[in-house]
Amino acid sequence: MSDRELLILAGANELFRCGAEEFVRIAKDSFEDRGVFNVVLSGGSTPRGLFSLLAADEALRSQVQWRKTNFFWGDERHVPPDHPDSNFRMANEVLLSKLAADSKRVWRIKGEIENTETAAEEYERTLIGHFHLADGQLPRFDLVLLGMGPDGHTASLFPGTKALQEQEHLVVSNWVGKFDTDRITMTARVFNNAANIVFLVSGEDKAPALKSVLKGPSEPEQLPAQLIRPVDGRLLWLVDQQAARLLQA
Repeated sequence: MSDRELLILAGANELFRCGAEEFVRIAKDSFEDRGVFNVVLSGGSTPRGLFSLLAADEALRSQVQWRKTNFFWGDERHVPPDHPDSNFRMANEVLLSKLAADSKRVWRIKGEIENTETAAEEYERTLIGHFHLADGQLPRFDLVLLGMGPDGHTASLFPGTKALQEQEHLVVSNWVGKFDTDRITMTARVFNNAANIVFLVSGEDKAPALKSVLKGPSEPEQLPAQLIRPVDGRLLWLVDQQAARLLQA
């Protein structure tokens, strides 16, 4: 199991820059190795800053072969793709619409489907087909981007929810009682099979959970971000000073 790396950046802008540079480096390595780049995008405000920088900075943007990049999502809300809460909508508005991306390589989760279990099953079939998986095999993503909430959740793996125990499926519908709604999410074992996992954590409100996740006892039922431990890959936490303020305490 790979060791965890932690980089503490001065502020959010430095975090976005570092995250974008990691994105570009991993993409270039993937193109050189296999001619394709498979990336899992995250929702939330911190990835939005990274996506905006990738789209706006020509020096960064020009290094990625966007037409050979496959875009996936780690989770999605139970909303249509044009809804303000949609993770797809955010990434599309901020990043994908600004690029020469191939629409056939944009694999969104269909959060508009009324039954979220059906949506999860469909996305699981998408992964199986794209990666040509046999029974029991897991997809191998080049990069998974993740955020973390103030409660220690990541993707739509929330404290105390059934998806934390999932060992069979790649994608599941997960009821989140605190929001009174279902979410569709990849499972921890899918994330853990990635070659690179990068957490992006920004803001003072994340500090208590970050300290507990990184320095506290193993309690993944309460702190689902602790489930993310790649089997054969790199785990990098990029955090700003506000989020890291309790790590030295």
